[in-house]
Amino acid sequence: MTDSPDLNVTFYNSLQPAATAGVYTVTVEQHLVRDGVRIDPQDDPLPEVADRYEIRAAQFFLDPTTVHATYPAAGASGLYTHVLPHITLNRALLPWERELISRSEEREPWLALLVFAEGEVDDDPEAEGVFTQRTVRELRNPGAGTLGPALNDRVDLDLECRTIDVPARVFTANVPREDELRFLTHMRDVATSPQRRDDGEVMAEGQYAVVAANRFPRAPGSYAVHLVSLEGWTGRLAEGSLPGDTERVRLCSLWSWSFTNDPDGSLNPGKLLRNLVAPGEDDRENLALRLVPSGATASSQEAEYALQRLRHGYTAVAYRTPSGENTYAWYRGPCTPLTAPQLPLNETDGPYTTADHALIYDRQHGLFDVSYAAAWTLGRTIALADPDYSAEVTAARREMANRDATLSALSADPERARHDPGAPPGTVALRELSTADFGPGLVRALQAPLVREPSPRRAARTARIGTRALLADARARQSLTAAADARTPTTSPWLERLGLLRGVPFNHLVPDPRMLPPESLRAFRIDPGWIQALVAGATDVGAHTSVDRDLEPLLRQRLLRDRGTGEPAAGLLIHSELVRAWPEFDILATVEGDPVEELRRDHLAHNVLLLLWDAVPDLVVIREPGQGIHFGINDAERISLRHLTEGRLGYPTGEEFPTADTQKTVFDYLRPGRADGGRDVLHLRGDDGLVSALSTACGLTGNDRLEPGQFALELVNAPVEQVLLPRMLRCKCVADTFVKYDSGPDFGSTDPLLVKNNGPTSNVTRIAYLRFDTSRLPPADRVDRAVLRVHASAMDTGDFDLKAHGTGSDWEEAGLDWAGKPDLSESPLGVAHLGPVGVWAWLEFDITEYVRRQAGSRQLSVALTKDESPVQAAHLTSREAADTRLRPHLAVTIKQSTPTSGEAR
Repeated sequence: MTDSPDLNVTFYNSLQPAATAGVYTVTVEQHLVRDGVRIDPQDDPLPEVADRYEIRAAQFFLDPTTVHATYPAAGASGLYTHVLPHITLNRALLPWERELISRSEEREPWLALLVFAEGEVDDDPEAEGVFTQRTVRELRNPGAGTLGPALNDRVDLDLECRTIDVPARVFTANVPREDELRFLTHMRDVATSPQRRDDGEVMAEGQYAVVAANRFPRAPGSYAVHLVSLEGWTGRLAEGSLPGDTERVRLCSLWSWSFTNDPDGSLNPGKLLRNLVAPGEDDRENLALRLVPSGATASSQEAEYALQRLRHGYTAVAYRTPSGENTYAWYRGPCTPLTAPQLPLNETDGPYTTADHALIYDRQHGLFDVSYAAAWTLGRTIALADPDYSAEVTAARREMANRDATLSALSADPERARHDPGAPPGTVALRELSTADFGPGLVRALQAPLVREPSPRRAARTARIGTRALLADARARQSLTAAADARTPTTSPWLERLGLLRGVPFNHLVPDPRMLPPESLRAFRIDPGWIQALVAGATDVGAHTSVDRDLEPLLRQRLLRDRGTGEPAAGLLIHSELVRAWPEFDILATVEGDPVEELRRDHLAHNVLLLLWDAVPDLVVIREPGQGIHFGINDAERISLRHLTEGRLGYPTGEEFPTADTQKTVFDYLRPGRADGGRDVLHLRGDDGLVSALSTACGLTGNDRLEPGQFALELVNAPVEQVLLPRMLRCKCVADTFVKYDSGPDFGSTDPLLVKNNGPTSNVTRIAYLRFDTSRLPPADRVDRAVLRVHASAMDTGDFDLKAHGTGSDWEEAGLDWAGKPDLSESPLGVAHLGPVGVWAWLEFDITEYVRRQAGSRQLSVALTKDESPVQAAHLTSREAADTRLRPHLAVTIKQSTPTSGEAR
């Protein structure tokens, strides 16, 4: 996966305006001062100038263009139990443009996002996000039993605004406390090219204000979300702060929408992903595309033979022999659970008119393998079913056969054989006219006296040559190639699509539905021989004569010309409701960190997805489709913690809050919000509040607490992802060098590296430094074993130890010298023994604990040293070595995991 993020978001606590909305008086006084002393007369001062200004900001009405996005989207229905609804505003200053609590050092936002369930709001009993249009006078003075905001007299009382009446108990239970408001609002700065997310939000560059709710929609049902103004509610937000006779409160609702939390009718992505990969937790081979009966054992050699065939991806199919007997045969499609052997075929073989040439007969067991015969027949059938393709190929064969006959006839006349019969008429004459000698020759002929020419002699003729001999002649081959190209303008892309298995029926890919049961994921390799037979069946169309046979290699070469994509090597099949729920989602495949090209991605059915890659990946990540940035908790009802330090800021730490061993969840930090006493509103402040506990979990001590931007970052819910790792993951070396005592940075591109120790101040002492890309490594608990492997040889004398030390990664390959070398760990991470002089061998250092401690880092560095000795040195193959197999690397054994919330590591 690429190191560069596709989305770069910076979270800020707030965006404080220089002045909030209100009326301001600016007074200008003039004084004459010399040497710091006023010299203007005190009894007759210079005149003052005063003026009044008003700064206006949104108060009772919100322009619809101000709203950038909402989450969940308006009218959405899904699983939102663990989500905090939020609204994104295009005007980044908006939440802080009006005064709410003027005594605070940092202005509190005057907006809050309140979530109401069905039956909780008088004006919106169905929780549809509706409101009542009233005047500001009716908002401020609602009548007996209803409390309105304490607004000043400068407001226009005749303005209309959206309002809702909320029962006092519901308001007090759900409204954030004054000291909680700042943690629910922040500003974010987005740096990216526009990216549309599945819920409609466009993550475009710019600054945005985000207001989050403090209530989880835990119960199923409809919910209304209202962005309300808290101006005039200072001192009324705490429990018990409303007057005793207050039955309801009237709020100004600037924006509203509704959504439905439907857990039963929604998919649980984490659970579905977990089920997809669960069979591979005990044995990765369980994720291979094959049919092996559960608990099957071999009681005989014949049974063992059958089980072996099944393990190799074959299935038994009904088959009638050429002699008419009914039996069964083995069939395997292009998708295999292992690397298929190369077929002993010659590209010049063919064309064929039947599939018999592709049958494989097992003499020992008397059974046929019809895999390649079926592929050839299928390719021929698909070709004949397409009239345009079959017409082109047939026309090309006939045109080439005609051109072959013409060239063969012309070959008997050496003079005429020099000319291309396919050239346009007059080309020969034009060619002669264009020669440099034509003009002077014509002049000489006209000036010469007329003489009687002798009678022309009969041209010497030779025997015609055959097709195979013609193909050896460059001019004839070029003429035949031109004939083929002129008749086949669309065949090359058609065959390219066929080579990607387009048009191949599903039962040829998966011959037995039990190989891909519902809610399953299967990985496979591609059998190139099967695709070769498939394509051959299509290219053999229209072949009937011996001339067709002789011209076949040239025609096939032209039919397969200009292929724009590579050939598939591996792929993935997913049969799951996840495919229907996520029509588009990320599946990232890499080999040693480099992306694998995705050649094809198709929905073969509403719940079946096929992917083909041009290489066999060693890492596959299945990730929930992007839904913008939303806030909440993971499926375990915990917060997936993120780094708050530079360098790793925002990346997952691999830890959760609360930790699993405490048996707590975030729902333990809720206060009652529902009439039945159900807890669904975040309790943020106080020693027992979420902010304090989360601050401690993030490593903050004493009076240090999370700031609003940091709190928002910790609550960002990343897409659910499942990482499919091999048992062994190879991390490549991305930088290596060695430093020499009292020398400069001259060894960054050296191969081999040197390690030597003649003493701490010897100018021949050398320490090797290696840095590895560990961005693909999983969290520490999934690292089973990590081994540093270095290809090395002893110099001068052998039989000594090399030591691996942990070190920092803040160094550059081309700039590292002795003076700037990073410090080494006091104790070696591992020791490996080097054998006799001149014998190259792999040294292995077990550095498992070091790798686990470095989990979450994108890079990891190791230094290699040896004990002091004047006659011992080691050569190490570097990453610049021509043979890539001998370069240093980390070999990490991985334990399979359950789905996590995270992003590119």
